[in-house]
Parts: sequence; C-alpha cells; structure tokens
Amino acid sequence: MTPNTATVTVATDTVELLVGIFRDVLRLPELTPETDFYEAGGDSLTAFQITGRLQEHLGADVPVSLVFAYPTPRELAEVVDADYGTA
Repeated sequence: MTPNTATVTVATDTVELLVGIFRDVLRLPELTPETDFYEAGGDSLTAFQITGRLQEHLGADVPVSLVFAYPTPRELAEVVDADYGTA
C-alpha cells in the first residue's frame, strides 16, 4: 500500500464516521458526504451534537465553529484528519 492510498483510506474512514454522525443528528438517512449542514437543516444545537459525538471518537476537543466553517462531512473530515488525526 502506498502512502497516498493509506491517506485516502484513513480519510474515507473519517468521512464515513462523520456521515454517520450527521445522519443520526440531523435524522437524514439519505445524507451523503457532500450534503451541506445548513441545507440539511442544521443549526447551532445540532452542530454541538455533531462535535460532541466527534469528540467522543477522537478524545479531543473539536470546536463547533469547524462545523460552520466546513459544512459537509467530507470537508470537515479533511480538517479533522489534518488537525486531530484520524477518527
């Protein structure tokens, strides 16, 4: 496995984790990695729920502002992987 493949695999795991969290919190089973948090009906309460669940998996404090700045699971996963390691 090349380093690039490993990075993609890890990122996919975080994306999948975040898609699952977004689906559960927003109650949208059809949500995809590209679904926008705002367009899916997200608000400050759901953003805190998302970061709370993410923190449980990572063991690190994740600022709720990241959900607002990176509103899709894929975008948020890239930042989480870069700043906090993989989920």
